[in-house]
Amino acid sequence: MAKRGKRYETAVSDIDYESVYEPQEAVAIAKRGATAKFDETVELHLRTGADPRHAEQMVRGIALLPHGVGKEIRTLVFCQGDAIESAKQAGADHVGNDDMIAEIENGWLEFDVSIATPDMMGKISKLGRILGRRGLMPNPRTGTVVAPEDIPRAIDEAKKGRVEFRLDKDALIHAPIGKASFEENQLMDNLTTLVDTILRGRPSGVKGQFLRSAFLTSTMGPSVPIDIAGIMDLRVE
Repeated sequence: MAKRGKRYETAVSDIDYESVYEPQEAVAIAKRGATAKFDETVELHLRTGADPRHAEQMVRGIALLPHGVGKEIRTLVFCQGDAIESAKQAGADHVGNDDMIAEIENGWLEFDVSIATPDMMGKISKLGRILGRRGLMPNPRTGTVVAPEDIPRAIDEAKKGRVEFRLDKDALIHAPIGKASFEENQLMDNLTTLVDTILRGRPSGVKGQFLRSAFLTSTMGPSVPIDIAGIMDLRVE
């Protein structure tokens, strides 16, 4: 096992792994442990009781974090006709159709969220092998396939702090809640919104306890165990 650096060892000494922490305290500890020279991302990691082998237990959705994620989100909109001008006026970073498809096929991927109108899905379906594994493929279930009149709203949501979450093959959910430079109350607001959204999207097919364990961590810092009862109590008022 690789030897941890002094910075990491100092941060981990702040955590009692025989205990679990209330969400507010976990946020404070995660912030203190983020001592890298860059602004680390703070992430939530959840272990669920869902079985990803069954489609009816898949957990997937989007959360609109009130304080954003602390980075500029670059948007690409696949559309045609009058929708092109609408997307540009709404602030899309890149807009197009066949031209953008060709760029992506040639290796261009300078965007964080892609949005498409339904009439473009037939054309961009061939990009699935490129965009799918990177989580960049437009999908109706995540609100990124929208009618032309909804393009401005979709762009606005993406840029404000739209976070997509989904269950992985190990029944885990990983999602950012902001940057270590955020105030504690901002991280708590974002954490509350994310957890509330996930809990509201619990599939009916999941039996027993839905959330089994929860941790907060920064990019380079140690993980902080969170009390599950405390997590389950987080609700947007």
